[in-house]
Amino acid sequence: MDGRTAASHPIEHDSPAAGRLKPNVLGVLGILFLVLSAQAPLTGIAGAVPLSVGLGDGPGVPGAYVAAGAVILLFSVGFVAMGRHVVDAGAFYTYIGRGLGRTSGAGSAAVALFAYCTIQAAMYGLYGATVSELVQRHSGLHVPWWIWALATMAVVQVLGATGIEMGARVLAVFVLAEISVLLAFGLVTLFGGGGPQGLGFTRSFSPGAALTGAPGVALMFAVASMFGFEATAIYGEEARDPHRTVPRATYLSIVVVTAFFAFTSWMVVCAYGASAATAAAGKALAGGDGSSFVFAPIADRFGGWADDVLPVLLATSLFAGMLAFHNSANRYLFSLSREGLLPRGLRALNRRHSPYVAGGVQSAVAVLLVLPFALARKDPVLTLFSWFSGVAVLAMMLLYFLTSVSVIVFFRRERLDTRPWNTLIAPGLGALGLAGAIWLILANLTTLIGGDRATATWLALAVPLVLALGATTARLVRGRTP
Repeated sequence: MDGRTAASHPIEHDSPAAGRLKPNVLGVLGILFLVLSAQAPLTGIAGAVPLSVGLGDGPGVPGAYVAAGAVILLFSVGFVAMGRHVVDAGAFYTYIGRGLGRTSGAGSAAVALFAYCTIQAAMYGLYGATVSELVQRHSGLHVPWWIWALATMAVVQVLGATGIEMGARVLAVFVLAEISVLLAFGLVTLFGGGGPQGLGFTRSFSPGAALTGAPGVALMFAVASMFGFEATAIYGEEARDPHRTVPRATYLSIVVVTAFFAFTSWMVVCAYGASAATAAAGKALAGGDGSSFVFAPIADRFGGWADDVLPVLLATSLFAGMLAFHNSANRYLFSLSREGLLPRGLRALNRRHSPYVAGGVQSAVAVLLVLPFALARKDPVLTLFSWFSGVAVLAMMLLYFLTSVSVIVFFRRERLDTRPWNTLIAPGLGALGLAGAIWLILANLTTLIGGDRATATWLALAVPLVLALGATTARLVRGRTP
């Protein structure tokens, strides 16, 4: 079968020998909650917004979310167009491989695994620190952060093995709780006329506001907040009618996430006043508790109970994100095993059609990433969280860029879809925007990770090294790959 004939049908794996994830268990809302969980809304607001306002363009941060959403939306047009012809649990591997060749696809799969595992490990660091502080505050008992992280890895492994529908239900509860509190705060602030300086719409969304201060830092964190939306394609095999469900979930997730972050960050800025927000964020960061920049105005409006509830919701937000990235990573391992690029044992499915062996390997990788920081007694937030967050964002932006290029090449060669906007113009514009985002991330990586230039350089070099390692592995096993 030649390339054109193979490409004329969606690529699916139906044979029992190949192994198949459980079909028809996820609808649009189920996938949406999995995506929102990976993006951990409260973590993004409480963690990124203080940094964006304090170090970036101050009150113009909400506009940065709109700009980032526009770039990702352009990227998603080609991403969705490719998804109509390719359905597989290893989205980036399959998409990039179909356009740029199987070797490039394997390299991209390695980068995707690297990104998912490092961002999950980063979240374990922040989660462990958050839970440790919560327990000590309410019980006086001090338990090291890494014990909470390791215990939660076991819980994530069990939930991941129970099947994707169970994981989606658990994540839906956590995501609804954190979004409800943030939206309630935003609506109360909006209908209350904003803060001491009103709503200040132009101070947050005008082009001039977006270009003040250090807009690159704000845009970098805004792009990072979109991290995880591509999971819509990863769950294509488990979706109901994936050719309709996946596109709808993709567009819906981008619009919802963009609107949510832009609106909530705008209301936080309004709560302080546009002229005072930057100083307030800087003070919170200098005090070592950036989340207080977000939590304080919420507590002012809802009462002291919010100070007790919000840290708990931050912990559940992180848990939801860790479970979502666990599911994404084990599906990549499963897909690569099915393609013959990783050991056959990783394609094993349990009675719930969950890749439980791949999940166990992913959990083991999480342990190996977290333990060195625990043994070295490093601060889990200043090192584990900040370092791995920065390198994961860089890796994911590279994958987005390569996917945009692959979409253009694939449709120019196969001619399965001749719509210029969907297969050339939008992917091209998206690739340009993503290239700019990569440049901004590299230029600000030292600031993002809170480390020195040498550490930033090594972390940045890790991404192309992983890409090369994955491509080399594919070449070595090509002769025996089915």
